[in-house]
Amino acid sequence: QVQLVESGGGLVQAGGSLRLSCAASGRSFSSYTMGWFRQAPGKEREFVAAISYMTSYADDVKGRFTISRDNAKNTVYLQMNSLKPDDTAVYYCAGRGGGLWNGVGGYDYWGQGTQVTVSS
Repeated sequence: QVQLVESGGGLVQAGGSLRLSCAASGRSFSSYTMGWFRQAPGKEREFVAAISYMTSYADDVKGRFTISRDNAKNTVYLQMNSLKPDDTAVYYCAGRGGGLWNGVGGYDYWGQGTQVTVSS
């Protein structure tokens, strides 16, 4: 069993930056693919980025967001730059035992989410 706890959300002005963190408990963190998803009010949860030994990004965050991991700390990060009001959402960390995947249904473990609000 893997437990995930996100942190780092908050309120930021458009053009600003935030770094989200996701701390994982359990064994074999380095073998898991980790992903970030987000869900805005009234919308479905959507893929943002994922990392295994490679990375994958949604088109609308490419060049602005960077996903990284520190296996020694069992932590995955999402550095978000040039934030836009459309980035406002609850951001979720997720983990899976397989390779890179951008579908919500492919992840086995989820955190509780952290709110990111970008003001215009």
